[in-house]
Amino acid sequence: MATIDVIKEVLNSNLDIDPENVTPESTLESLDIDSLDMVELVCDIEEKLDVEFGEPEGLATIGDMVDYIDNL
Repeated sequence: MATIDVIKEVLNSNLDIDPENVTPESTLESLDIDSLDMVELVCDIEEKLDVEFGEPEGLATIGDMVDYIDNL
């Protein structure tokens, strides 16, 4: 499964965000993802993709997040 699809799945299951509304250009702000949501999101992504996310900074869009994860 592609990284963006995992992110869409996690956003849908955790925050009830419609996957159709999630694109690489979507900002975390436009999806109403706050810092607490981000912590939950990171934990679930780490678990699903078996990666160690670390302490990412400067992630403003879903595309930024995908690029960050794919380069781990």
